[in-house]
Amino acid sequence: QVQLVESGGGLVQPGGSLRLSCTASRSIFSIYYMGWYRQAPGKQRELVALISSRNSTTYADQVKGRFTISRDNAKNTVTLEMNSLKFEDTAVYYCKAAQNLDPRFGSWGQGTQVTVSS
Repeated sequence: QVQLVESGGGLVQPGGSLRLSCTASRSIFSIYYMGWYRQAPGKQRELVALISSRNSTTYADQVKGRFTISRDNAKNTVTLEMNSLKFEDTAVYYCKAAQNLDPRFGSWGQGTQVTVSS
């Protein structure tokens, strides 16, 4: 199983930008899906963005056009560039590695807090 460590969270004003990184303990070359999820207080964890080993991407409607996911297999990292941040983007952001989309399986990071506040 792969261990994942997220970094880059913090406090940012509305309209600002943040870059989240997820570093894996081993090569992610063979991991089909790498994704970012988030969970706001009192809400269920939701998909933010997904990238396949073929670099095919999927985004939640709420972040399309503002967030960009990328993966660097050579560095075992997945990055989430977040622009034009809104109050409603406030959440704990989690990185996930999985071979399929079955929610019962996969490896999670410990999460990083993103707070959008003026």
